[in-house]
Amino acid sequence: MKSAAKFIVIHPPVHKSGGVIAAYHRAVVTVIILFFALAFCFSIYATGNKPASSAVRDDSPLPGSVSEALLHYAAENFTSVKNRMSPSEVKYAADVLRRCPPPCNLLVFGLTHEMFLWNSLNLRGRTVFVDESAYLVSRLEERHPSIEAYDVHYLTKVSELQDLIQHYKAEIGGECRSVQNLLFSDCKLAINDLPNYIYDVAWDIILVDGPRGYEADSPGRMTPLFTAGVLARNKKDGAAVTHVLVHEFNREVERVCSFEFLCKENLVQINETLAHFIVGDSNTAGKLGFC
Repeated sequence: MKSAAKFIVIHPPVHKSGGVIAAYHRAVVTVIILFFALAFCFSIYATGNKPASSAVRDDSPLPGSVSEALLHYAAENFTSVKNRMSPSEVKYAADVLRRCPPPCNLLVFGLTHEMFLWNSLNLRGRTVFVDESAYLVSRLEERHPSIEAYDVHYLTKVSELQDLIQHYKAEIGGECRSVQNLLFSDCKLAINDLPNYIYDVAWDIILVDGPRGYEADSPGRMTPLFTAGVLARNKKDGAAVTHVLVHEFNREVERVCSFEFLCKENLVQINETLAHFIVGDSNTAGKLGFC
């Protein structure tokens, strides 16, 4: 008896086919990952090689100086700092600065709590600070080398106000005249030990918020106000006028010296204790003194 025929059926190995498909998927994923990685690297390379003129965009990060100002203001409460400007005064001064067409030349007497703000708002201009403290100027230069500041040794005192006004009137046609080179001035009210170029700059805005002036033996702001009046009238180029902002105008020294050297007729507005004068070289045409 013949045995029944036996058939051997050979099936293709299913696991091998699945392995091929899985390998294919892995290859596709790898290609995609490589594509995006190369695109990312290329974008970084292209950004790093852009010219400076095209690097500035509306969505670019805040400049370091702006961030510095914001952090500085966030760190301290308004009421915790003595003698600083009120919010209304800060806003007024900032508006004057923002209206100054760039590049704006800003000269500030006093290293105050608002100094980072002034430096930041005048981002595309020149800002120079002058202060009575050599220590504060040195520390500022060490921590913020991008900020330009100089120290001045004041020889005056608030208690000498009337004597200094008499000295000015006696020398109104000589050493204390309104149009002169302050570098060579012997007027007791002149600041003549700043870097030479300071006296050649056509300052658009001068802010007088220093030195100290509350006590009788404080330096007072007689010399910065006199110097501001001379600088505003000795401009060789630039804008025809200089905006002079005087903080704490409610005090005697600031009020008397402002009217003497910046002139009452040039006062355009008072915001709380911040006075705004607009002074030009035409103010002294045909006049012996400042006003």
